[in-house]
Amino acid sequence: MSVTFDPLDASPRATLATAALPRRVRRLLEQLYALVSDETAPQLERMLAEFEQQLFRQADQARNPGLQSGYLETLRLVRLRRSDLIPRYLLALESSLTRLRDPGRDAAGGVSRLAANAAPVFRELRLVDDSEVDESTVLRSIASRHESRAGLGLLLLGQRFGVLAGAPAFDSERLPVGPQRLIRSFAEACQPLQISLESRLDLYRVFDQQVMLGYAALVESMNALLTRENVLPSLSFVPLRARPAAQTAAPAAAEIARTEPAAGSPPQTPAAAATGAARPHTAWSGQAGATPAADALDFATLQQWLSERRELVDKLRPRTPAAPTPAPAEPLDTAELLNALNQIKEEGPRGPQPLRKIADLRQALIARSRPTDGAPAPATLSREDGDVFELLGLLFEEIDQRLRGDAMISTLLNRLQAPLLHAALQDRSLLAHDGHPALQLLNTVAEAGARWTPTEDVDPQLHEPLRQAVDHVIEHYRGSPDAFDSANQRLQDHLQTLARKAEVTERRHVEAARGKEKLELAKRRAFEALEASTADQRLPRFVQTLLSQAWADVLTLTLLRHGEESEAWKRQLEITRQIVAANHSGAGIAPPRGLGADIEHALTLVGYHADDAGAISRQLTVGPALNDEAASRTELAMKLRQRSRLGEDSPPMARAPMPSRDAHEQECWERIRALPFGTWFEFVQNQQGDAVRRRLSWFSPVTDNALFVNQRGQRVGEQSLDSLARMMARGQARVVEQERNRLVDRAWHAALDVLRGFGGARKNADADGART
Repeated sequence: MSVTFDPLDASPRATLATAALPRRVRRLLEQLYALVSDETAPQLERMLAEFEQQLFRQADQARNPGLQSGYLETLRLVRLRRSDLIPRYLLALESSLTRLRDPGRDAAGGVSRLAANAAPVFRELRLVDDSEVDESTVLRSIASRHESRAGLGLLLLGQRFGVLAGAPAFDSERLPVGPQRLIRSFAEACQPLQISLESRLDLYRVFDQQVMLGYAALVESMNALLTRENVLPSLSFVPLRARPAAQTAAPAAAEIARTEPAAGSPPQTPAAAATGAARPHTAWSGQAGATPAADALDFATLQQWLSERRELVDKLRPRTPAAPTPAPAEPLDTAELLNALNQIKEEGPRGPQPLRKIADLRQALIARSRPTDGAPAPATLSREDGDVFELLGLLFEEIDQRLRGDAMISTLLNRLQAPLLHAALQDRSLLAHDGHPALQLLNTVAEAGARWTPTEDVDPQLHEPLRQAVDHVIEHYRGSPDAFDSANQRLQDHLQTLARKAEVTERRHVEAARGKEKLELAKRRAFEALEASTADQRLPRFVQTLLSQAWADVLTLTLLRHGEESEAWKRQLEITRQIVAANHSGAGIAPPRGLGADIEHALTLVGYHADDAGAISRQLTVGPALNDEAASRTELAMKLRQRSRLGEDSPPMARAPMPSRDAHEQECWERIRALPFGTWFEFVQNQQGDAVRRRLSWFSPVTDNALFVNQRGQRVGEQSLDSLARMMARGQARVVEQERNRLVDRAWHAALDVLRGFGGARKNADADGART
């Protein structure tokens, strides 16, 4: 059975009671430990019981006796050794807390962040089993999901743990009670169960469902405990929102608010602080990102602004000769208007269409309401109902400017207009209520049409859930917001699933890119070793070819498997020196006994056939005097030319030298290197300015190579940080900044700015009239 993590050793572990910590810090850590253990121990008991029930059901439903016996054996092992799991898990938690102030290691028991960011050493290189990759992927996926759900709480908790440790704020990776450390501790505690990989993965999923389900609440409880104990009691996260009035009245305060982060927010990197850049956008589509920001405006205020807008438009309209005033039409009753909206809702357009204007929908409603023989339909709405239509019209006009021209999304928004108007006519405070389910669903659908995704990258699994959500509203909306709420909840669950799938896919590509980087670094080190061994040595050309191709693969694989400090690597370097000495012109040194066998064995390990390995070994050991078999060398050279080398399927990371970067390009390059993994970039595609978004999943500070994926986590290309910096300097690429508000919120605020502008213009016009 493959073991991913080393089991806990049997040596005595440090406890909080004996830890070399200040008295108050020790007391607070003991309280935190008691809180976490009291919360998780019962959940772990329920988790084990649920896992045993799951194993029993799997055994009962097994398709053959072999599978059934495997499940029953796993059940027997779990029942036999389950008593050790919870104590080992709590022991690992306590041990992590005792290392809170250990300067050599972080609180999670790992190496410090400074050591982790250092250049990789070859003793870390090794081939990884597929089972280990699968297990690590599952564990990281669980941890990252709970990090995103409890992001703000973990941010504040990291600040408070920094106070306890007398160090800078802890990130979620270093927190002893962070998701990554808790899940890794659980994985280590599961090792004595000695169950198969498949069963361990099932156990991790049950742990996620039973124990980690309330992790966000646990983080809040830990923050509340430390607040009561006066550990940063006033710490909070307050997003700064610069209003137009505040910007004009106090520009100095706005400048400070833009350059200084809020309390509890992560510190800006030096490059970001120097350039005044906003926080980069790193969330997947469907994940929690921008938060709603409410403007305290009631419907009466909005009506006043609309009236001012109409008065100004009337003043600016050219005067025409007076015409006979028609008889005023009877306003359409709200109840009749709602009935007409219900009919139009069910007759909504189905095919792809551009976004419809609310004014056109208003005219269609008026045209079909209360028809009589020979009498015209009523031509007006009541003032309140008309204002609702006008406000929603402004909102949809702003939304239309932010869409990407996706006809399918526009059609869905057209179908949502009728139920949204129905809800707004019933509750005129809807537009001022950011948390209303109708606006949440509208935002989810609208953002799907503004994802900066090219047509060929559109996820076919996205449009169908969007259509189902809109159909659910059309079918079940009866005046209550429950239909919007349930449709949006289903849609959000699906988007979260897509985001998790994209994250898993991205991790696989990142692991592959890191593997290619390690291979490239190993090839470079092997080339350097060959250069050092053959420097100032006169070797036959064919021997040099064999060394630079076949033997270089041997050195590379040895480095990957064993590392630069291993005896195997030192042995291969010694063999290299013996080969050089045996083929050095004029040396006359006989090769050591067994050298040919060592070379042949090493070549077979990198995939050479025994006959070819023997032929290469003879060419490298017979010496320059006898190394003149032209026919055998030609045949061997043809075989080498036809054979693929180690890592030859991946493109080389070494690139042609570029001109030196200017000051602006260097500034862009430094900013990119300071960006977090997962930052989204926009790349200009053509002269019309059409852009596509790509996610910077990973980059290497050693090889300068960067990996980009699309919205589904699929790899779309690699390029150097140098070329990316040059594109940024030319305006062909830019960092996507994190939005403060959702798309619908931004559109609504833009519509309000339009109304405010008309009010200000009316006041200016009145002032001009008074002066004249």
